[in-house]
Amino acid sequence: MRCEVCGRKIHGKPNRVIIEKAKLEVCNECSKLGTGFWEEPKPKTMIPTLRATPTPPRIQAKKAPQPPMDTALELVEDFNVKIRQAREKLELSHEELGKRINKKVSLLRKIETGKMTPDNRLATILEHALKIKLIAPAKEEKVPQAKMATAAKRELTLGDLIQLEKKDKEKEDSAGRKPS
Repeated sequence: MRCEVCGRKIHGKPNRVIIEKAKLEVCNECSKLGTGFWEEPKPKTMIPTLRATPTPPRIQAKKAPQPPMDTALELVEDFNVKIRQAREKLELSHEELGKRINKKVSLLRKIETGKMTPDNRLATILEHALKIKLIAPAKEEKVPQAKMATAAKRELTLGDLIQLEKKDKEKEDSAGRKPS
């Protein structure tokens, strides 16, 4: 091994000194230039320590997977009015209702003013807390009978829709024209 200052060969154990904030391994002559000695850090080995009361490992709570909501159900149109009326009927303030269902007061106010729509899960919670019905079966759109007969045979294509529109326009034109 060689001295990191002068480059001479070091016989025996090198001196570990600090020279101008640098940790160097030097010979006996150059060690006089240093201000202090340093030791190489020992590698830490994992030694199990015994504790009087062992701490249990931290377990992170996993959220239970939410069951898929039935798409055939939807929120009633005047949900905000129903929620406000039911809350007032039970003589509950926003704060009291929020504590009961573990939700923020600001959320409840937004729902009651109609600025926010609750999801099906929150609507179910509100139904139970206020003893009202907020989720109802979805309304189906009514299809006119003429189109329904065609749709019953097979699915409509874009061409079918264009032809139906042309027929509708022809009927309107013939009904609206006066003989000349």
